[in-house]
Amino acid sequence: MAPSALALPLSAPPAFLGVRLSLTSKLWRDRLDARGAARALAIVQRYELPEMLARVIAGRDVEIDQVDDFLDPTIRKLMPDPFTVTQMEAAAGRIADAAAKGERVAIFGDYDVDGATSAALLAWHLRHCGLDPLIHIPDRIFEGYGPNVEAIRALAAKGATLLVTVDCGTTSLEPLAEARRLGMSVVVIDHHQCGEELPEVDALVNPNRPDDLSGLGYLAAVGLTLVTLVAVNRELRKRGFWTAERPEPDLLSMLHHVALGTVADVAPLIALNRAFVAKGLIALRRRDHVGHTALMDVARLNGPPEAWHLGFMLGPRINAGGRIGRADLGVRLLLEGDISEAARIAAELDRLNSERRVIEQAAEAQAEAEALASLGLEDKGAVIVTASQGWHPGVVGLVASRLKEKFARPAFAIALEPGGIGTGSGRSIPGVDLGRAVRHAVEQGILMKGGGHAMAAGVTLRRERLAEFRAFLESALAADVADARHVNEILIDGAISARAATPELVATLNRAGPFGSGNPEPIVALPSHQLVYADEVGQAHLKLRFKSGDGATVNAIAFRSVGQKLGNALLQHRGQILHVAGTLTVDRYQGVERVQLRVLDVAVPDHGPAMIR
Repeated sequence: MAPSALALPLSAPPAFLGVRLSLTSKLWRDRLDARGAARALAIVQRYELPEMLARVIAGRDVEIDQVDDFLDPTIRKLMPDPFTVTQMEAAAGRIADAAAKGERVAIFGDYDVDGATSAALLAWHLRHCGLDPLIHIPDRIFEGYGPNVEAIRALAAKGATLLVTVDCGTTSLEPLAEARRLGMSVVVIDHHQCGEELPEVDALVNPNRPDDLSGLGYLAAVGLTLVTLVAVNRELRKRGFWTAERPEPDLLSMLHHVALGTVADVAPLIALNRAFVAKGLIALRRRDHVGHTALMDVARLNGPPEAWHLGFMLGPRINAGGRIGRADLGVRLLLEGDISEAARIAAELDRLNSERRVIEQAAEAQAEAEALASLGLEDKGAVIVTASQGWHPGVVGLVASRLKEKFARPAFAIALEPGGIGTGSGRSIPGVDLGRAVRHAVEQGILMKGGGHAMAAGVTLRRERLAEFRAFLESALAADVADARHVNEILIDGAISARAATPELVATLNRAGPFGSGNPEPIVALPSHQLVYADEVGQAHLKLRFKSGDGATVNAIAFRSVGQKLGNALLQHRGQILHVAGTLTVDRYQGVERVQLRVLDVAVPDHGPAMIR
């Protein structure tokens, strides 16, 4: 770090481009304070990197000595000793015992992408060990989340002597107790928050359990599964299990799974997760995995996959099976070795995903109307809780996510069954721990069951407790929501002109990727650009074009903005000069690369053309 940087004050930077109130009521801030700017300058000087890339790196709190590792995160450097995770040694030993003895192993996974990729990764490994594992992915509607007694009994009846749950199990006390009563050993590989009581199992591998000091609580279940298999490989190596005829499986050859599950579960792209996703994207670009290639083809993914493709194109298709189709379709695709069969399963998932979109849109419109009515004209209320009979339980999480985005507060969408039981999902905003609130609601008897993460949770409740649940959340979360919503700002990494928005600049910025939760995409500002074109396209998107003072133009899009503050502002300011904030991407069409700006916000300049910083 530059010697003078430590002496610089910690005062908040001024409004970026002077934007104190944008057209969507946001304050624009420079992501770098004085110390950050000094660190960016030091990075430029030491590593001879472009200034914009250095600003992005400094804005992710990367210290100057960590730059090389940040730009090239390697699993070898970042992989911890698996045995730092509580009960990992017991888990690895029990799975190794099953491999050595040729036991029947049952895998019980969650029905989302993280669960599907975790189950597929574990099954692939056990097959390498010579086993033929049973795989059970619960039906979202008829079984709900996590292990259930009926499924456990069915697996025991098929001869399973070891049950391994992935991405679930931490709160499944009674079903796992039933597994033990039936003579099964149980290993839980999970990352969800824990309740006060833990299940009595052979091993509970969960870095979010209170007595775990590994610091790996940020891992998705699929990443934790890979770490577990590193430990299993080590244990089997020690026992002399691997031979020339049965070589040790290369876990890094399955990083496709780990990248997809990590991004789709919105795990923070920090430390080991960044390495998993960075190297997993390289694996996906090789197109050497039958299932993932079929999925990319059916999603019409043009060009090399990036992290956002996993979250918005591939993940939703895997999820569609668990939402409105057969829950095990995603796992089957990821384990399929036949190209034509993989293409058939991928096509079915694509069809289900289209069907899911139609169902989701109908529920979303109804939920938005209910939310607007509950908030009133004064926009009061810390949390949105919507519920309706007839909503498909498979889309309530997506509806909750849309409500959270639209109203900038935690939101729940709950599907009510004719019998009076409701199952729903919630999504939160940064700074508000939804999982903890849900656990407390369970402890107080308001919910039948529930759990999750800080940012997402699932609930089951009786219809008559709905108002009580809503009141409980208002009381429990009001202060946190008020604090989180108080700062309505957008952090800008730097300013450019339309002429500078080139594929080369995008490639340069992507060196700081992969981007996602925990490592946000760089946001650039285009000062004083004229909005020369704006028209609706697709499903509520706006297609745009901005022109700089020197005549250069850049194409842009504002996703899902029609009818929203941003869309209204853009349409009302056609032809006018605006400051624009957004992220850059490369749009590939018919072999031609063009840069596209994804517009996040716009503001009216205070005084004439602004200078580019």
